[in-house]
Amino acid sequence: MAAAIPCPPRGIYVPAVAFFNPDETIDFDAIRAHLTRLAKGGVDGLVIQGSNGEAMHMLHDERQQVLRLAREILDEHGKPGAVIVAGCGVQSTRETIQLCREAKEAGADYALVLSPSYWAVGAMQKPVIFNFFNDVASASPLPILLYNFPAVTGGIDLDSDLIINLAVANPNIVGCKLTCGNMGKLQRIAHDPRIGRPFAAFAGKTDFFLHGLVGGSHGVIAATANLLPKTHNHMLRLYDEGKLKEAQELQTRFSRADWALVQLGIAGIKAALQKYYGYGGGRSRRPLGSTVDAAKLDGEVDVAVGGLIELENSL
Repeated sequence: MAAAIPCPPRGIYVPAVAFFNPDETIDFDAIRAHLTRLAKGGVDGLVIQGSNGEAMHMLHDERQQVLRLAREILDEHGKPGAVIVAGCGVQSTRETIQLCREAKEAGADYALVLSPSYWAVGAMQKPVIFNFFNDVASASPLPILLYNFPAVTGGIDLDSDLIINLAVANPNIVGCKLTCGNMGKLQRIAHDPRIGRPFAAFAGKTDFFLHGLVGGSHGVIAATANLLPKTHNHMLRLYDEGKLKEAQELQTRFSRADWALVQLGIAGIKAALQKYYGYGGGRSRRPLGSTVDAAKLDGEVDVAVGGLIELENSL
């Protein structure tokens, strides 16, 4: 019997934001500064070209350049065993497989694949979605994590039966990211005996980090960890040490900060990085075209986020 394909290590994963110059070229200096800080923060993995990394706005060669830079930085500054997960999901099976192959060549360890959604009404029924993920996983040189994020897929929501059936059918599907926030779904997936092997079910937001751990998650893939990698590690330690009251108190602070940042969008995370760490700038590529000035983080946002930045800097 062939050895089981390993799933990613349990822990903290950062869906790293991407930075752009005023002319919308990639700001590699800011990306290097950011990924270096995250790697030194002791994260267990970097998710490159996820939703927060604006993968949908990048050309193939740009994706590879950023992945190679991430590989270089993680190898130099990261903790032993830290991995790179590359966002590879696009609208066609063919191009998704191509992106998985290119990600492998650029140094990624896993691929995070979002369901196609252009034909969300009518065509994207369960059998079609099942075949998409199964076909991609069968052809991909990288193990696959299913990415469930209904807010960016026209409402397509992978239910627990579909995820479990895919995990049972294809050993190259080794985990999932649940940005949907359905903790019952996470609980069912994390403890289903039919999978019969380690399977990494990740909570997809800081907003329900602790809830996910209680339900059996493999950790978290969370945008707010761009700002607070050490503090997210601190939360995991509190939970593992059985310090539930302290973990609950930290989760309350996390949830308030996460909500404040969500109101500002992807560019808001970048503006916060500019405000608190001095690099990046709150700029996204068109069509988002939004620029968030760091001053928008004053007042209530700073109250929610600033105290956690102080904790981060003390760890």
